[in-house]
Parts: sequence; structure tokens; C-alpha cells
Amino acid sequence: MTQNLTVKVQSLDQGLPLPAYQSEGAAGMDLVAALNEELIISPGQRALIPTGLAIELPRGYEAQIRPRSGLALNSGVTVLNSPGTIDSDYRGEIKVILINLGSEPFNVSRGMRIAQMVIAPVTQAQLQLSIELTGSERGAGGFGHSGDR
Repeated sequence: MTQNLTVKVQSLDQGLPLPAYQSEGAAGMDLVAALNEELIISPGQRALIPTGLAIELPRGYEAQIRPRSGLALNSGVTVLNSPGTIDSDYRGEIKVILINLGSEPFNVSRGMRIAQMVIAPVTQAQLQLSIELTGSERGAGGFGHSGDR
């Protein structure tokens, strides 16, 4: 069941659309590039892309900035610090760090859908210092512990 939430939005670039869900069942809203001129990201390079958007999240929520699967598959372009987190007390412009992991230069143009934003609840944990932890079947088994497949 979908939960409804109101998030205040400030458009810092009036010529661009607000983020929108692309389907009824979509979890993320597409963010677009708020560039005045085209930007080329060379293979192996990264760039900070403005979105022309600021938001006011209710306390207890975050916005996760995630890659778009089509950009990743078709061009090797992804969000570098994925998922990026927008905290509920941040009021500045949302910007997205894109990296080109592909083999060709990638052109970012004004209005291009570059990432998606997912609004999610946050739990803040109370850490309790302990001399020892309760045992488990896995124990301290780490990377690759559960097998290759």
C-alpha cells in the first residue's frame, strides 16, 4: 500500500519541470539537469550536476538519490555516492554527482533525466556500548562468507 506524504519543493530554475513519478507504481521521481549549457563527462571523470530543486522533508524522512538504470546500462553513467542522502534539515539545492564509467564521453544537457529521488523513512538508532555481542550462526563471516552464488 502506498503511503502519501507532502514535501515542500522550491524551484530554483523556473524553466524545468518538478520531479515526477513516471508510472503509478514507481518508487522514485526523476531529477533533471539544471544546466545552462551542455556538459561533457569524459570516461572516468565525474561532475556535480545541479537540479534546480530544493526540498523541505518532514523530520523522520530522507531523500535517497539513486542512479537511473537506463543511463547505467546504455552509457555506463551512474551516481557516484549511491545512494546519496538528502537529510530532512538540508535546505540547499540538490546536486547529483555523476560518474562516467563507460568508454565514450557522455553529454549532459539541460532537462535531461539524470537520477531518481526516493523518499524514505529514517530510523535513528541509540548505540549502546557492549563488551561482547550475542553470537549468531554467521558470526564474523564477511565478504563471500555465504558462497559464490
